[in-house]
Amino acid sequence: MKIFNYIILCAGILAIGISGCDESAILEEVPLDFASPENSYITFSDFSAAVNALYDQSRVILSDGEHRPLDYIYGTDLGYNAANQLNVRFGSYLATLLPTSGMVEFHWRQYYRVISGANIILNRMGNSAMTDQEKTLIEAQAKLFRGFAYRNLAHLFGGVPLELEEVSSPKTDYVRASREEVYLQAAEDLEFAAANLRGITEVRDGEVNNLAAYHILAEVYVSLERWTDAITAASMVIDDPNTALMTERFGSLAGEPGDVYWDLFRRYNQNRGVGNTEGIWVWQYEVDVPGGAISSSSRQGPQLERDHAPRPWSFIVRDPSGVAPFLPLGVSDNTGGRGIGRFRGTNHFNYGIWHYDWDDMRNSEHNFIRDVAFNNPESEWYGQNISDHMPLFRQSLNDTIRFFYPYQSKVTTPGQHPPELFVDPNLMTLNAATAGTTYSDQYHFRLAETYLLRAEAYLGNSQPAEAANDINVVRDRANAMPVSPGEVDIDFILDERMRELGVEEKRRLTLNRLGLLYERTNRYCEGRPDVTNFGVDVQPYHNLWPIPFSEIERNTGAQLAQNPGYAAE
Repeated sequence: MKIFNYIILCAGILAIGISGCDESAILEEVPLDFASPENSYITFSDFSAAVNALYDQSRVILSDGEHRPLDYIYGTDLGYNAANQLNVRFGSYLATLLPTSGMVEFHWRQYYRVISGANIILNRMGNSAMTDQEKTLIEAQAKLFRGFAYRNLAHLFGGVPLELEEVSSPKTDYVRASREEVYLQAAEDLEFAAANLRGITEVRDGEVNNLAAYHILAEVYVSLERWTDAITAASMVIDDPNTALMTERFGSLAGEPGDVYWDLFRRYNQNRGVGNTEGIWVWQYEVDVPGGAISSSSRQGPQLERDHAPRPWSFIVRDPSGVAPFLPLGVSDNTGGRGIGRFRGTNHFNYGIWHYDWDDMRNSEHNFIRDVAFNNPESEWYGQNISDHMPLFRQSLNDTIRFFYPYQSKVTTPGQHPPELFVDPNLMTLNAATAGTTYSDQYHFRLAETYLLRAEAYLGNSQPAEAANDINVVRDRANAMPVSPGEVDIDFILDERMRELGVEEKRRLTLNRLGLLYERTNRYCEGRPDVTNFGVDVQPYHNLWPIPFSEIERNTGAQLAQNPGYAAE
């Protein structure tokens, strides 16, 4: 099996300078009785399987579990780590964001694994048995993922090494391209993908399509300040006859109290198969079924509910008879799951952005939970609300920081958890401790964001009236007051992204690409003065992540320069 081991070890790009690959051990024979690089990339099915691995690797970074995906929202203007943990989840930037951080190394290596996989696919197509049409489709898919990976690397790290070929031997002389060069490469890949991927009605739910490519391409053009190109790319998505914002009640719980924004996030409602014309690219999940994500394993489904929903069941307060007003498991009548109160929204997210229009649908009682009922039938307060007894819960800052705070219902799937997660079927809010998964498919991109991207491009192109028009399309769906052209600036757009996208957005990517991570986080991530300053120790140089020290150390043949502000280690 030395052929297979050699390729896996040496082609796994940027674990830079991997040693121990002996070229003299390479056999030239093509094995026939087991899978190998020589016989694994032949048919369209072979290449499709390799593309599927790119989906899986990308989803691990951005959606699976409670750790790595949430690296993109903790310690931003959106929210902070309320669990008194300095060295994880951006409890402190100075303790978390270091060249030696495992978090930094994970994202670097994982994106380069996507790039490596795409390069192998592109390199092996020439000797395949595919038709020209199949080759074009596979090339478009591989280039979408490669362009997507380089776009994210540029957002996070700035300039990074560009590798566009399959690496079949150790390489230790990588140098950083400029950030602009990386964006240009991402744009080239995405342009090909947009021109050659199937249309959104021609693909299965969750499959990449031409509109997903145009959406990402529009953002890359914005990063390059190619405003008219960005407007054109975003318009390809917005003007497609098969896309539209959802404006009427729909889906699995349309008959329940709620509104169309609430419907967007109910289980089974994210895909075109149920009539949703807003989803552009949706991560697909089957949770707690054989072959799917398992809520209690290391390969978890999306854990937004676990981290973002509060934990009132931990309140120290008791009713007059000494009974806890909340059941020991579960959260409330609004969630149906079990949050642990780790990610608390900033006051700006919870309150400030709504001062513009408190009656905005996205701030309704269905979508931003600000009050819950006690759910312990043994308590005198059963069925009453927290708001009826709020002074009792202000005995310490900890009560209001972690045990209850406003949060978005989009992180929850009330009444839609599997039956086996209910400890007592008669008490539908009494969930097992593992019920922290958000049991729904997850939007990667949806049309509302495309409108806000185009608004950003219009603003950059000195067209504030057109920017306001696009923002108002999104606000109109929410029955919110329109914004005037004179009110539109980048802060308003970022606030509107908060209102519309909230915790579904990978906020760090947005703030890093704009160079506003420091400014916005320092302004709004107020933290807890009694314990730490959760995120307020963010520094200007944190607008870029450090290059992992392990990669600099391995790159002995050239200098892989560190970003300013970080120690050389």
